[in-house]
Amino acid sequence: MSSKLSIIVPCYNEEEAIPLFYPEVEKAKEKMPEVEFEYWFVNDGSTDNTLLELKKLNKKDPQHVHFVSFSRNFGKEAGLFCGLQRATGNYIVVMDVDLQDPPDFLPKMHQLLAEGNYDCIGTKRADRAGEPPIRSFFARLFYKLINRISDTTIVDGARDYRMMTRQMVNAILSVKEYNRFSKGIFSWVGFKTKYLEYSNKERSAGTTSWNFWNLLQYSIDGIVAFSDVPLNIAAFTGLFSFIGAGLAIIWIITRAVIFGDPTSGWPSLVCIILFVSGIQLFCLGIVGKYIGKIFLEVKHRPLYIVKEEK
Repeated sequence: MSSKLSIIVPCYNEEEAIPLFYPEVEKAKEKMPEVEFEYWFVNDGSTDNTLLELKKLNKKDPQHVHFVSFSRNFGKEAGLFCGLQRATGNYIVVMDVDLQDPPDFLPKMHQLLAEGNYDCIGTKRADRAGEPPIRSFFARLFYKLINRISDTTIVDGARDYRMMTRQMVNAILSVKEYNRFSKGIFSWVGFKTKYLEYSNKERSAGTTSWNFWNLLQYSIDGIVAFSDVPLNIAAFTGLFSFIGAGLAIIWIITRAVIFGDPTSGWPSLVCIILFVSGIQLFCLGIVGKYIGKIFLEVKHRPLYIVKEEK
């Protein structure tokens, strides 16, 4: 049976990386003569010449190179979902265009999947060389935290770079939620996955659009999407605050009966008020995060809007 591989490549301001990415994947393609390739580049509202570069590739190889261009920036999750929807291959791979995902892994990934023992061949970084120490610290902290509070295991250092069977991709597409966290969804669908390790690589060109704040926001979204433990934390924090306040009232009444009613210190009173108020706002913030996600879900807005496709 012939094999077809669909390559999903989300792009945001990657005009410098695209001309480098395509030839490298074509080199890997030469080692897989039995496999038909198709590319699905997703332009996520880029403000540079990314779309122009994609049109050049499409004109060069219209049979195999396709692109979708969004009306604005909808985020990488929307780009991934769009590409998976359009992929027609019986094997589908997700890659970053900056060549941090080594294309020379493609033949081995395909071979392992074709053997039929796995549904997904994923990749993970063996190290975080070249990454700022503070970013590495919080990344490891995130993985430890989410794996402790969630029923879904997310592998530390796992990349979006993975090759999947059509059955697994269909399962991923059946997850219709608006607030998507792909690393969690890849794990949640529950297919058998093997991970290949490689050393961290620098970008081939351009600059990353993921700064520390973006990653922090993405991490919070992942925790909210795959765990209700923060809600439990808010509930227990409120309960313990209530118990603590009750004990404090009993102590104040007892002290007043036994020792009289000394003048209370305003600084300590203000500190207590601010402490309790802070706890309340913290708990409201957690609840508000979940309510905000529900609000976005019930609107039933599309994940993305296509402006141009070819």
